[in-house]
Amino acid sequence: MNIRCVQIALALFAVVYLLSGCGRVPGIGDGRPDAGPDNISEQSRAQLIPADDCSEVWALTQERYVNEMLQRLESNQEWIIGRLDGDCGGDGDSDADSDGDTDSDGDSDGDDDEADDASDTNNQVEGVYEADFVKNDKSHIYILADERFQIIDAWPPDQAHPIASVPIEGMPKKMFVVKDRAFIYSSLAPVQSDDPAFNEQLYSNGEYTYGYDCDFVGDGRRLKITVLDITDRTQPRLIRETYFSGSYLNARRIDETVYTVSVFPRLSVNFPFLHYWPEELADHIWACGDGIPFTEEEIEEAFADLAAKNTLLIQQTDFGDFIPKIEDIRYTDSGSQIDDSLLDECPNFYVSPEGDGMNLISLLATDIDDQSGYTSATILGKPGAVYASRESLYLASRHYQHQVDPDHWYFDEAVRDATTVHKFGFELAGAVSYRGSGVVKGRILNQFSMDEQGDFMRIATTTGRLPDAQVHNTLSILGPSEEGLAVTGMIDDIAPTEDIRAVRFDGDVGFIVTFKKTDPLFVLDLSNPEAPAITGELKIPGFSTYIHLMDNKHLLTIGYDANDQGDWAWFTGIQLQIVDISDPTDPRLIHKEVIGTRGSSLDAATDHLAFNYYATRDLLAFPMVICEGENPDDIWDVLMTFSGLLVYDVTAENGFNRLGGISHVEGETNDDNWGECEHWWTDPNTKVKRSVFMEDYVYSIAKDLINVAKANDLANPVAQIPLID
Repeated sequence: MNIRCVQIALALFAVVYLLSGCGRVPGIGDGRPDAGPDNISEQSRAQLIPADDCSEVWALTQERYVNEMLQRLESNQEWIIGRLDGDCGGDGDSDADSDGDTDSDGDSDGDDDEADDASDTNNQVEGVYEADFVKNDKSHIYILADERFQIIDAWPPDQAHPIASVPIEGMPKKMFVVKDRAFIYSSLAPVQSDDPAFNEQLYSNGEYTYGYDCDFVGDGRRLKITVLDITDRTQPRLIRETYFSGSYLNARRIDETVYTVSVFPRLSVNFPFLHYWPEELADHIWACGDGIPFTEEEIEEAFADLAAKNTLLIQQTDFGDFIPKIEDIRYTDSGSQIDDSLLDECPNFYVSPEGDGMNLISLLATDIDDQSGYTSATILGKPGAVYASRESLYLASRHYQHQVDPDHWYFDEAVRDATTVHKFGFELAGAVSYRGSGVVKGRILNQFSMDEQGDFMRIATTTGRLPDAQVHNTLSILGPSEEGLAVTGMIDDIAPTEDIRAVRFDGDVGFIVTFKKTDPLFVLDLSNPEAPAITGELKIPGFSTYIHLMDNKHLLTIGYDANDQGDWAWFTGIQLQIVDISDPTDPRLIHKEVIGTRGSSLDAATDHLAFNYYATRDLLAFPMVICEGENPDDIWDVLMTFSGLLVYDVTAENGFNRLGGISHVEGETNDDNWGECEHWWTDPNTKVKRSVFMEDYVYSIAKDLINVAKANDLANPVAQIPLID
């Protein structure tokens, strides 16, 4: 009996399971005629189905674990049989060396002493606030630093000083501050796992905002939410703590409702007794030919026996440990109230008919002020990029053809990347509900690749990876349909042989930047969701990674300048650009500023929260590491000459006027800082992380220090505020 026979037996088990009335596997026996992969549209295959109860969620999860286990066993079996025949060149694709799994805002009621105006978090959508580790109003700065929530009395600037400090359990990472509440996210210990391969997957912080060479998966650490009453800014008071068995993925605040997206890792269910090599073969994995003392039939039988044992172990595992755990503790003057039953009965859980992931991703909503409970919707799938409007939240998850059973792939074999999009609606009283799903070709770059306009979602994706000549890009428009979200219009084959580096939408207009050697910026007309069109194109050196809507006639972009070398290009510094889009058929570059040379980097290129355009006073600030040398074409002939915050006066009429910078590193230009110019373009290393404007003053914020200076006198800070004791 080989592994394929075990798969047939599992199918029979599923039929018996269904007939017994214990549950149902979505897509089987659900009344659809011949619901096989060839007869289901891409959209309906992405559609989620409500689960009746926890047992149904677990049944489907078990099936996916079994299928994955069988695929790994089959790969190992093919490996050793190949070596049996003497095909022993190279290491192959085997998991032979591992027996584990190797998959890889704030508005204040105000004090009398406050600034007339102040900058805010750089949110993608107006009125939809994004979490960050720095928040401010017109008189205070709130910051997570030194494992504490700290409040700075920031006005007047020359008297700025700390007034409160509260230790936060774990590693504080993000927060919202609104009125008299601080809503703080922190990461605790890693999710428990007996599998060392899982521990290797943990990222250092999981705070990815730009998914060019990373994915949006969370950090693998347990999430905690701490809510403080800050009515008295000098004496914050704990009023709520919520513990999750999953990790922080993303969050939004709309008015006083906070929406938190949490990932409960697939390996929160452990199968420590699963093995992927038969015991009798374990000592012969690297043998070859006659060195393997078994026949092909004996090897197949050994793997079939192991498959059956592993399957039984999975089927006998208690699903109780898999269901997400949330403990919500609310504190009042009379004591504490604990609720740990939020997800016990799997309320509002949804599963997919396709094997597109084994994480549980929960969207939870709660009021930041009245200490109400959480409402939730949970899907069995994959984490991904998060976009939110004031009406909806979307989760866009990447899928790759080589990781999926061919019978369950969404497109034909020529399409190697796909993105599923799940839509959730915001209801009255903060409740959330699942609205539908769709799938588009290509993989998403980040949250700016998505935008909602009315009932339609526009999404830009890339298929393939450079330097493959088949790489191309697609703009898809998803609209409501009986099958969930269906593609109503598309522009395909945008910029063949290039990939997407930046996207921005503005009403009926869209902008896409692609790159291989030059920076084509495409202007899109999206007014007709059934017939989107490219109206204009601008080709310039380098590429933008972030596009800011300066006004309705101009784009302000940031990215990398590049030197065309024929078949390739190298980076030659950071570039700022202003593009005139008043004529969508003829976009024009009207201003450009290049900063530094190779090795220069900045957080704002890949994290929009570090980009601070203060339109009220035509000011722009961003953290920056500047590298320079006598020969800008020589990667070895560069030194760091500045590390701090750069400030510009920026107008469409006059372009970029550098006002100067606030340095946070003494003696930048020396051999000790040479390594600061070695960083990859998606891995910046700026010490300064954020900035805040209050009137004509700028606050340069690192994790250890805040420097305060007037915008026209940056070399002479008026105050320094240490953040570490």
